[in-house]
Amino acid sequence: MKFPLFFIISSCSIIFNIFSGCSNNQTKYKNQIEKKKTKIVSKVKSKKDSLLVRGMVLIPSGTFNMGADNNQGFEDEYPKHRVKINSFWIDETEVTNAEFKKFVDETGYVTTAEKTIDWDEMKKDLPPNTPKPHDSLLSPSSLCFNYTSSPVRLDNYSQWWKLSKGANWKKPWGPGSSIEGKDNYPVVHVSWIDAQAFCKWAGKRLPTEAEWEYASRGGVENSIFSWGDDPYIPSYANTWDGTFPYKNTMEDKFEFLAPVRSYPPNKFGLYDISGNVWEWCYDWYTFDYYKLFQYEVANNPIGPPTSYDPNEPYLPKKIMRGGSFLCNKSYCTGYRNSMRMKSSPDTSSIHAGFRTVVDAM
Repeated sequence: MKFPLFFIISSCSIIFNIFSGCSNNQTKYKNQIEKKKTKIVSKVKSKKDSLLVRGMVLIPSGTFNMGADNNQGFEDEYPKHRVKINSFWIDETEVTNAEFKKFVDETGYVTTAEKTIDWDEMKKDLPPNTPKPHDSLLSPSSLCFNYTSSPVRLDNYSQWWKLSKGANWKKPWGPGSSIEGKDNYPVVHVSWIDAQAFCKWAGKRLPTEAEWEYASRGGVENSIFSWGDDPYIPSYANTWDGTFPYKNTMEDKFEFLAPVRSYPPNKFGLYDISGNVWEWCYDWYTFDYYKLFQYEVANNPIGPPTSYDPNEPYLPKKIMRGGSFLCNKSYCTGYRNSMRMKSSPDTSSIHAGFRTVVDAM
């Protein structure tokens, strides 16, 4: 079943949170949230092992400082704390269109964005007597970016986000668009639910938030970015250059999405772990989760058992990391190692993707 994206289109804008409801119903995801180990591949000893970890990098065990590195950090990135991580394999790149297509071809899987919203199911999570929206607003759709016609205030994202009918992983900009010739681009318009389905098929899993940040840092303690502290971002990542969301000067050579491996890897050999697309992680989001580890070392944390965002207390959310081609220092510094994003597990968009991991111990 497709769950609401919490965006409704009016004739001129998106009205946010019409359907955010009043019940933090996370039980609907019960069968999808249990973290299970994959097959453990400490060393590649067979052809099967080789196929499983092909295109992946082995990350060594270690302990690191997790959390904000400079004054750009938000409240939920504090306190900085020590975290122990066991060795694991992680994809060199985000999952690509070609890889996701193979999954869909073999399974017949239909993504969240390709499904019509079931109103009878959705209304169970909404306040009594919530009016049914127009059928057109329940059609298969996903979130797409749109330029503004002039510079705008950045406190109203409905000015550049639109719910686009027919937008999905095969048609990233809606009807008339396609991924033909873009096999090596990151797949987008995948929800957390979709990413989990891919992982189950592939015998892999999503990284925990701690694993993701450990991998992003590349073994370098307290660096701001995955490449270090050099502030000239266009040399290292696909983000927004210029005035967001009005003008992209493309100093990084790309207007929107970029093919994977378009920028140098970090010190662990991982490409595009900063920018290009946000990457889903396994964990639920809670704004003050780090406070649990203020005075102790966190041992392979897997996140809180439930989600809580004080800005939207009734909407359960999963963690996303890494930033995207839409991140700009004036609005979103998601390409920082410690930046935390969150979104409901059923949400899909033009800048949402993922990479997978395999356990090594």
